[in-house]
Order: sequence, then C-alpha cells, then structure tokens
Amino acid sequence: MVAAQLPVFEVERIAYPITFTEQAAFKDTYGGPGGLVMLESYLLKPVGRPSDTVLIFMHPIGGGGYLPFVRALARAGHHVIYCNSRYRGTDSGLIMEKVVLDLDHAIKDAKDRLGYAKVVLAGWSRGGSLSLFHQAEAEDPSITDLPSGEPFDLKGAGLTPADGMLLVAAHSSRHRVLTDALDPSITDETDPTKRLVELDLFDPANPNQVPFSAEYITRFRAAQEARNRRITAWVLDTLASIRAAGRPHDERGFVVHGTMADPRNFDGALDPNERALGMSFIGDPQIANMGPISLARFCTLRSWLSQWSTEYARADGITCAARISVPTMVVYNLADDVCYPSHGIAMFDAVGHDDKELVAVPGATHYYAGPDQRGPLNVALGKVTDWLERHDFGGE
Repeated sequence: MVAAQLPVFEVERIAYPITFTEQAAFKDTYGGPGGLVMLESYLLKPVGRPSDTVLIFMHPIGGGGYLPFVRALARAGHHVIYCNSRYRGTDSGLIMEKVVLDLDHAIKDAKDRLGYAKVVLAGWSRGGSLSLFHQAEAEDPSITDLPSGEPFDLKGAGLTPADGMLLVAAHSSRHRVLTDALDPSITDETDPTKRLVELDLFDPANPNQVPFSAEYITRFRAAQEARNRRITAWVLDTLASIRAAGRPHDERGFVVHGTMADPRNFDGALDPNERALGMSFIGDPQIANMGPISLARFCTLRSWLSQWSTEYARADGITCAARISVPTMVVYNLADDVCYPSHGIAMFDAVGHDDKELVAVPGATHYYAGPDQRGPLNVALGKVTDWLERHDFGGE
C-alpha cells in the first residue's frame, strides 16, 4: 500500500464536560455527588476546516485522547471527539450498559449543543464492541435490565443512532479477549499456585510446546471457557447469597489471577499476522499473567457479568454488528498483538448489509506508536479518509 498524501491542519483541542443525572442504588465510580455523572470530553477541531460531521471515540476506560490515530484524523481535517466514560482509568466496577448511556450523551451533545448533523462512531480497540453495542441498541432497542438483574432501561432511553460506523484495531468483545487469555491451568481461584502442568504455558515441564497441535489448542480453549463459566457460577451464587441476606445493594470485590495466557502470544501459526512473538500488549506474558494491571485483575460481581462473562456480557461485537444498518468500515492492523485478524474479519462478516468495507494495514501495530509506524498510520488514514469522503462524512 502507498501512504496517502493528505493535507495537514493545525488542530484546536477544546476540553469540555458532559454532565447528566442518573438514579442508581449506589455509586460505582469515585468522587462527585450521588446521582451526577460527569464525562471528560475533548473536541479536536481542525482550524479553518468546517464540517457537519464528527467522529466520536469512546473506550470503556478511556485514555485515548492522545492516540496517534485520533490526532492524525484531526490533522487530516476531520472533526474528532474523544469522550471518556464515567469509568475513566478503572474497570473494576464497570458496567457496559452504563457506558452505552455515556456514549449516547456524547452523541446527543455533539448534535444538540455542538451542532453536528452527522456522527460516525469510531471504535478503537475495546471501543469497537462498545460502539457496535450502542448502535445495535439505538437501532433495535431491547435491554431493560442489567445482566445482574437490576432494572436499567436502555430500551426506553431514546438512544440516538450514529450515521456511520468506523472500527479501527477493534476486537470483538472484552469477554472474548479475556477468555482467550485466561490461564486454564489455574484450578483454584483462591490459590493460583495450584495448576495443571499440561495447561500451563509458562511451565517448562509442560509437554505441549510450540508449535501447538490442533488437539491441544482445542483442549486449551475449552478449559479457558470452562474457567470463565466457573467464575460466573460463583458470581451468581454470591449475588444470590447477598440478596437472600436482605442486602440487595451490597457488592463484593474479587481478584482474577492468570489473565495473559493466550497461545497466540507464542505461536504465530495461530491467527497469523505480522506480530512480534513472545510478547503481549502489556509486556512479557509471563509477568503480565500475574501482574497488577492485566485484564480483569480486580473485579466486582455485577461488573464481571456485564463485561467479562461469556454467558452474560452483551457487548459482543459480532452479535451486535448483525443488528446495525449504517455504512461500516473495519480496519485491522497486521502487526497487532491485541486485536488479531479473526476479530476484524468476524465483525465485518457479521454486518448484515452490503455497504461495508474491510481493510488490512500491513506493518501497523495496535497503537500506531513509534517512528516506524508513520507509514502504516498514513496508509490507514488515507483509506479511512477516502471512505469518509465517499460517504459524505468528510469536511466541508
């Protein structure tokens, strides 16, 4: 691919809050008065380039306002909003259905207050399944409660559908990424030293080594799914006990050990692309597997059901993609060590209409970070800009 030659604009970064009230039995975020939700948002506005369209990014735990691709879109002349959800920086108590509501307030604010006629939801990484979840519920509303059973009415919330969907380096769901990385060798959730050697990727005594056999991967994946379901069963039992004790609003925090054991980190024949082997997106997999910042390390009962459980979590990019009708572009990066080709291809295939486009970017990593990523970033930027302009989502 040849990198696109695009104009470069000076960008004005405008910080602003989005606030709204919400009735809830208890607070699941820190700070501020009860009943008030505050979202930190940024408008990246190209100077001298008006537009009736804005691209809105939201990641479940935020932090992407300075991503290279987000900034590059604005410098190329696109109006971009990066809005952080209420769970900025932490996902221990995160409820995906509430993040959908946060994203909807960002869309409404962009249209009603900022005056944009059209919105393209731009889902990067974990924001991809979030964006698809919002769009599916906006077009085909169905949810009236949380996976934990408490009432939460998205169906009656009057969600505003976006006009287009752009997925960049996006994975299909948080619960699938976690389950693909759960360490299936752990047999006791209270004591992660109790392990099955033949399922421990980090034990040299494990007789199963790279290249892994198809039979071993089938067994490994089944054991990961079984572990996810065991945790879910414990969560449901614990919630039932709490409610039976007459304390329906109590929560329980817990730790999930061993969450960076994906065989794809070591075997390049699995979901092949150009990624570096022996590493994960947060460093050495063996360290990250038991480290403090890995996936789902600290959880609460309701949050586990909403974002990590393969049985109960609803923010599934594949099932949600089948429910949307707007023009959709899927960009997946061929050196990505977070979102593998299967994720982007599966979401693209799931979109049930023909106004969709799939692009693979050679050499591009998940974050487009570093001097060697300027070329891949410009290729992706050119492809996205062309798609936006063909759908009348470009600047005026």
